[in-house]
Amino acid sequence: MNKIAFVFPGQGSQQVGMGKDVIHAYNQAKVLFNRADERLGVSLSDIILNGPDEVLKKTENTQPAIVTVSIALYELLKEAGMTPDFTCGHSLGEYSALVASGSLSFEDAVYAVRRRGLFMEEAVPSGLGAMSAVLGMKADKLKDICYTVSREGEAVQVANHNSPSQIVISGSKEGVEKASTLAKEQGAKRIIPLNVSGPFHSALMAPAAEKFSQTLKEITIHNAEIPVIANVTADVEKQADQISNLLIKQLTSPVRWVESVEKLKSLGVDTYVEVGPGNVLSGLIKKIDRQATILQVNSVETLEHTLEVLKERK
Repeated sequence: MNKIAFVFPGQGSQQVGMGKDVIHAYNQAKVLFNRADERLGVSLSDIILNGPDEVLKKTENTQPAIVTVSIALYELLKEAGMTPDFTCGHSLGEYSALVASGSLSFEDAVYAVRRRGLFMEEAVPSGLGAMSAVLGMKADKLKDICYTVSREGEAVQVANHNSPSQIVISGSKEGVEKASTLAKEQGAKRIIPLNVSGPFHSALMAPAAEKFSQTLKEITIHNAEIPVIANVTADVEKQADQISNLLIKQLTSPVRWVESVEKLKSLGVDTYVEVGPGNVLSGLIKKIDRQATILQVNSVETLEHTLEVLKERK
């Protein structure tokens, strides 16, 4: 027991101005923002700090922006001597986890996720895909509903197993609407349409996965120095070739977040540090492992608090 996992958030946690206090307080964070700008050839740091919101929300900007802020915060933890026993990220957050684990360089990660975002946007024209969170329904029942709708010709599938009470479905706009209606009729407590630009983690992302496989050939993936729990397998992964294959599969496969946290718990993890903007993962983890200690690092204040708590544990 007493093992620590650093977990990294995915798309949806972004907000204009994230990381501003951190780069003002720590020059090394500012340097990292500049490194992202140089690698991408765009002023990503200006988009992160000043927006506007509609520009930050473009998937090709959101993805490298979240990775940049997450790794800037991670590097401050690392500099303070904090090393996790495991890393894990939700969807996009898996790239931050791989940087923290030594499998990807920061520059390769921001380049890869920007391309990933572009390919995801191109895969399904805007307005034709959708995602919705279904609250209060068992996974097996929701899978049956998705299967029924898909047999009728509309693509829809389970995309994210976020918590025991929250599952996200993804697919065509019509497919998600039909599955949502059936879920409500069959006892789901609530359906929340998500403000996303496409049907992520569904079979409709296959064209993006094919293009992205070429991008992964342009970067270097190393064996992980710190074990990573992968979204696709909800298991420990360390080998470079397997990590590469799973990053491609991740685009069309469900995020097995509940199983990932349960795996970490089985490996002795009792403390989770959410590193990056927002605190979405903290809420999800609390619903999966109610005994866990959960900390956040998303600002100077939370960084200082988390360092105090972790140093007391040493």
